[in-house]
Amino acid sequence: KGARLRPYSAAHTTFVVLVSLRLSLLPGGSKRLAILVKAMAVNFHNLNAASGLQKLNDYLLTRSYITGYQASKDDISVYSALATSPSADYVNVARWYNHIDALLKLCGISEEGKGVKIESSASVVEEAPSPAIDDKKGPAADDDDDMDLFGEETEEEKKAAEERAAAVKASGKKKESGKSSVLLDVKPWDDETDMQKLEEVVRSVKMEGLLWGASKLAPVGYGIKKLQIMMTIVDDLVSVDNLIEDYLLVEPANEYIQSCDIVAFNKICKYIIIIVHHATIFRC
Repeated sequence: KGARLRPYSAAHTTFVVLVSLRLSLLPGGSKRLAILVKAMAVNFHNLNAASGLQKLNDYLLTRSYITGYQASKDDISVYSALATSPSADYVNVARWYNHIDALLKLCGISEEGKGVKIESSASVVEEAPSPAIDDKKGPAADDDDDMDLFGEETEEEKKAAEERAAAVKASGKKKESGKSSVLLDVKPWDDETDMQKLEEVVRSVKMEGLLWGASKLAPVGYGIKKLQIMMTIVDDLVSVDNLIEDYLLVEPANEYIQSCDIVAFNKICKYIIIIVHHATIFRC
């Protein structure tokens, strides 16, 4: 009772296991055990001060995320508690902060965390951090609630943290529709096909989110040439497969077009470019 445990300590983990066995045999042991396990949650103090940032930097030295092996709401909580982007002097914190910032902007974070507690400078003395003491309870009180090892956040702190988390979550949902750059090979039936007419047929296909680009004729062999043409598409509006099958390989376009090859498919993204080569669709 009244013990203070550091998170993820091997010695304290052994202590918790041994005490858990004893608590489970006592009256009301389940409640006591739940409070003790809750004490193992990650706890950070005053993250906007040098001492708090240094502790977070040391904590992230061997970790990619606050808890677990993938980004979770625990990372969002700590991210929201930081008033500004951390200095490059805190290498591990800066690396983690930039990674979480990119995930929130790109796809958001929905994974549930294991629990994290963040205490502000108003309730923490940096030189000698110590658990908060509830003045309403005497030192000899035997109530189970006395086993709260870290104190309670004020209503103002909880409200501010919730508002920051909501703002981060909302910013993660504002994602622009992705775009892709596609290079098509359009092949004629034979060397007698009118390639100028073939290109006109291809460019006559118009739809929302589709923009045709540069083109050229490239030799295939035996006097036959193919049309290579670029196009930019909005991913949510245009499907390349449907474009080929429903527009380029049906009448009247199939009078000139024998097959279409997707030579390159470049995903246009702020953070990553995915390239797919040589996916071929033939007309049966």
